Amino acid sequence: MSEATEVGTHGVNLSDVAAQKIRTLLEQEGRDDLRLRVAVQPGGCSGLIYQLYFDERVLDGDALRDFDGVEVVVDKMSVPYLDGATIDFADTIEQQGFTIDNPNAGEGCACGGSFA
Repeated sequence: MSEATEVGTHGVNLSDVAAQKIRTLLEQEGRDDLRLRVAVQPGGCSGLIYQLYFDERVLDGDALRDFDGVEVVVDKMSVPYLDGATIDFADTIEQQGFTIDNPNAGEGCACGGSFA
């Protein structure tokens, strides 16, 4: 008999607009087994970069939150960097795509894709 790994929670928030966009993307893919993985990785001009992608896995140490059927998963290393961050989706003339508003980002770069 295998033991279930206890999954913690995280402090990342997902806007209603972003959640709806994720639902639409998953419906277009015909997938209901994927969740949005959010991570920070070394790189970028300021030291860390964000990664957002769909993942079917939940790994040891991952933290998970459900936003009305949209699961957002964060690896244990990224949790402290992303605590209180909000993922939104912008669809304007200037910008289209997912955005991350992160109060933990001390300084950012001109492209907005990395932080320290």
